[in-house]
Amino acid sequence: MSTPTPQRELLQRMFQAAIEAAQPAHCIPACLPRPPKGRLVVIGAGKASAAMAKAVEDNWQGPLSGLVVTRYGYTVPCERIEIVEAAHPVPDAAGLAAARRIRDTVSGLSADDTVLCLISGGGSALLALPLDGITLEDKQQIARDLLKCGATIGEINCVRRHLSAVKGGRLGAACHPAKVVTLLISDVPGDHPGDIASGPTVGDATTCEDALAIIRRYGIALPPKARAILEHGIGESVKPDDQRLQGNETHIIAAPQLALEAAAGVAREAGYTPYILGDSIEGEARDVGKVMAAIARQVQLRGQPFSAPCVLISGGETTVTVRGQGRGGRNVEFLLSLGVALDGAAGIHALAGDTDGVDGQEEVAGAYLAPDSLARAWALGMRPKDSLDDNDGHGFFGALGDAVVTGPTLTNVNDFRAILIAAPAPT
Repeated sequence: MSTPTPQRELLQRMFQAAIEAAQPAHCIPACLPRPPKGRLVVIGAGKASAAMAKAVEDNWQGPLSGLVVTRYGYTVPCERIEIVEAAHPVPDAAGLAAARRIRDTVSGLSADDTVLCLISGGGSALLALPLDGITLEDKQQIARDLLKCGATIGEINCVRRHLSAVKGGRLGAACHPAKVVTLLISDVPGDHPGDIASGPTVGDATTCEDALAIIRRYGIALPPKARAILEHGIGESVKPDDQRLQGNETHIIAAPQLALEAAAGVAREAGYTPYILGDSIEGEARDVGKVMAAIARQVQLRGQPFSAPCVLISGGETTVTVRGQGRGGRNVEFLLSLGVALDGAAGIHALAGDTDGVDGQEEVAGAYLAPDSLARAWALGMRPKDSLDDNDGHGFFGALGDAVVTGPTLTNVNDFRAILIAAPAPT
């Protein structure tokens, strides 16, 4: 592990501030609906859903009941809302059973009832109920292929919506005639409600043909039944003008921009000028790393477009097309690409991590990059470019002792990236 430095400690405090800003306990109370004439039924899915449910219980005065599903290890004990766990990012039988139970929970409600739906990132995998004819094994393989192919989260969720019995507005339609109030913690670029957990309660304007185009674009081999569902329009989602969705409410209560602003405040207090470059940056993680390295060097060498000392902050969701034998992970791939491009530039430090505490399929949030990271890797016999080519960012930073491990954060507002430029380059 590299020696702790003031720069590393600052970056870690910024990351923690970003996570803290999106905690459900801060965001839920002001957004609760008015008490209904009938029942309040709470449902939900996502990595933050259990913490969201606990915040509802702590701030709701009347009776309530419900069921939410969260990722293994992300449970928060509740008294009136049942919490179940399932797998993410590849769904399992527990997620399928939970989705079926949640759909059953909202069946048969009246117009006097209100459904409070708590949705956060990860809900797509956790709320796993495929259309008839698609097996769980089919869904698991489709999920793996989509995650590895380099598709954006918007493209992945478009396919998911058209192969699901609950996504793409279907769960919202199942609640009719009860009113649905959906509270969202956004983990997607652009904060589009239909892309957060694949929009189980909101109308979807995309089509089966759109999903097929994505399948063709990335050369994904769908099981025959799944392809037939798309080709024949059987998987068409619920559209925004569907009468069963009218009168419902959807509120984004936390989003990446909020988290980035909290981190910027920490940097400012430490004497570094923060610059938020964007909260919805997409693209291949290694390409984003190269671009960010070029910007950082321009700042350091030319004082353009900003002057050091400063911190460049960004969010969004990059992708990794896994071609090597490594474990992927978009934040560590970004950092490794950044490090290779910077080539040990003095005075530039960086941290990147997923605010849910899980980068890719690893129980690791991300990593820290120091000016001497490449030199220490060479000393250990590692070749940074080879690690990058092998999509082995986790192995690289793990060997250096610079992985960032948070454990379950109980929220999810996507990726956090910060590049600290301590001072201009000496002349």
